[in-house]
Amino acid sequence: MKVVVGLGNPGQQYADTPHSVGFETVDRLAAAAGATWEAKRAFRCFMTKCVIAGQQVLLVKPQTFMNLSGESVAPVVRYNNASPADLIVVQDDIDLPVGRLRIRTGGSCGGHNGIRNIIERIGTGAFVRVKIGVGKDRGNVVGHVLGKFDPETRKVIDVVIGKAADAVEAVLRDGPEMAMNAYNAFNAASVPEG
Repeated sequence: MKVVVGLGNPGQQYADTPHSVGFETVDRLAAAAGATWEAKRAFRCFMTKCVIAGQQVLLVKPQTFMNLSGESVAPVVRYNNASPADLIVVQDDIDLPVGRLRIRTGGSCGGHNGIRNIIERIGTGAFVRVKIGVGKDRGNVVGHVLGKFDPETRKVIDVVIGKAADAVEAVLRDGPEMAMNAYNAFNAASVPEG
């Protein structure tokens, strides 16, 4: 069983913010698969089961707030007898410019507190991350990741979220290496409109 986690913060006040692009990506995947979210109190998440790229997949949206994402993700992975290699996490990345996409396997948390907590709780960083570039305001990182997108940035983010959903499908279908080759040069900011 593959587990695809979209990171974000619960609550309407955090919708349409850089920190919740992971939620938006798994929402796209669920909608495309015709899947319906269910609240799973025991795992502190919304979850749905579906088939993507021929694979049985659990889509997960932790409801623990970003910094405690691992409190939800680790029990889901363990309960479903999944290994870290079965885990794909979709996250925001302030070190990537808005519109960029990067798939990575393993490594450190890169300063991302949600990823840090997942690594701590599952005991390894050996899982796939699909990183969505949201840029950063060096003077106010917290305000940036929790602030709403302006309309122009929102258009770019919509494009890259769609591409991130495609990238997750590519990881499931072809494996992370081929998906990296296909998507790591993508830049939504350079895609012409229309």
